[in-house]
Amino acid sequence: MVRGVWAVVGRAVGVIALVAIVLGAAAPVDAAAAGTFGWPLRPRPTVERPFDKPERNWLPGHRGVDLAGAVGQSVLAAGAGIVVFAGEVAGKPVVSIDHPGGLRTTYEPVRAQVSVGSRVGRGTAIGTLVGGHEGCPVAACLHWGARRETGTHNSREYVDPLGLLHEVPVRLKPWVP
Repeated sequence: MVRGVWAVVGRAVGVIALVAIVLGAAAPVDAAAAGTFGWPLRPRPTVERPFDKPERNWLPGHRGVDLAGAVGQSVLAAGAGIVVFAGEVAGKPVVSIDHPGGLRTTYEPVRAQVSVGSRVGRGTAIGTLVGGHEGCPVAACLHWGARRETGTHNSREYVDPLGLLHEVPVRLKPWVP
């Protein structure tokens, strides 16, 4: 009898915890996430081209994600850091931000509103999106990249910037009484 009561209590606690997780994840799309990093475009954009890590840094791959946006849309710092580059690379306007822990995020094509050395917080406007990103199927795409200093021979590792968001999808599993 006591064993049966504890089984029922355990199931009830599990259901309550699951409901709390589901309701806690039901924040509006435009709400800031609780983590250290957030989306660089608002409202939350669609991913037009995903990250494709190159086997070696010098080999082909897609070292970031392309996010659908609009020409002139405000681009936001994904996390707090210091602007280390705001200028042109190969004719494209680029902004790069160094974050704690050896992480650098890069945003292109972005006409900078910040200058090198500026401290920015998560969600700070760093510039405006410019059209003409090669391969973008919509009017404008933000290429958002991230890399981390690995510490071994000062090498850099490209990482999927979407992994910085720490968004975990909720998956409900069947409940067997």
